[in-house]
Amino acid sequence: MTAQQTEVETQQETLDIIYQDEYLVAVQKPAGLLVHKSPIDRHEKRYAMKILRNQIGQWVYPVHRLDKPTSGLLLFTLDKDSARLVSQQFEQHLIDKEYLAVVRGFTKPEGVIDYPLNEIAVFKHLEKSIEQKEAKPSVTHFKTLKHFILPYSDGHFEQCRYSLVKLFPKTGRKHQIRRHLKHISHPIVGDVKHGRGEHNRLFKTHMDSHRLLLAAQTMTLTHPVTNERLHLDCPIETNFQQLLERLAPYQTSDFNTETKTDTTNETKSKQ
Repeated sequence: MTAQQTEVETQQETLDIIYQDEYLVAVQKPAGLLVHKSPIDRHEKRYAMKILRNQIGQWVYPVHRLDKPTSGLLLFTLDKDSARLVSQQFEQHLIDKEYLAVVRGFTKPEGVIDYPLNEIAVFKHLEKSIEQKEAKPSVTHFKTLKHFILPYSDGHFEQCRYSLVKLFPKTGRKHQIRRHLKHISHPIVGDVKHGRGEHNRLFKTHMDSHRLLLAAQTMTLTHPVTNERLHLDCPIETNFQQLLERLAPYQTSDFNTETKTDTTNETKSKQ
């Protein structure tokens, strides 16, 4: 596809708008779409900021990020002042966010992952200077919704265990949720960078799943103009929802939600 054809396609493409007023617009970002131009993916011509700008006919200002393979709720502002005010809320951790993920293994009913994370270098030549920096405090809360046992082997076990979890990041480090879940040995299914290849392949082969199973579901913030609390809720992308439906017959009945909260620092849970 030529650059001109891509440009035409981007102009014709639209995103599902979840919320819009004079100052804010929230959309459902599909998995595989960049939020904005990136030096890491410089050949990619499609990105949410450009599609939405063409769709609503005005400039939009990104105030947070979602990884390219993550789907779900993506918020923009429609003026610089609103962008500054909302960005301040993100920086001060005043915005509540919820994510949904399918992960390897049986997770505890609920817990807190309190594990500092190092900055991620955008380019290889920056790795040494970033390695010298101190890791930043990073906290993610989680709650398990369901457990599943699939009757397929990953090469190590005859059956494989998985969990559907809701995640509440309290800080906003790059790839935080993905890195935190890897740290406790419950990587997200479909995560090429931080996950496990055998589980990714199992889901591709037996569950027809070809994406990162992580979605941004809700966000609650203070409106930058009215000062009222605003709750935004995003539907699960169709391919993720269909995967959950395919998983449903394999749900276990022995999940106990009454277990006490666990605070996880460096202790790794086994499958």
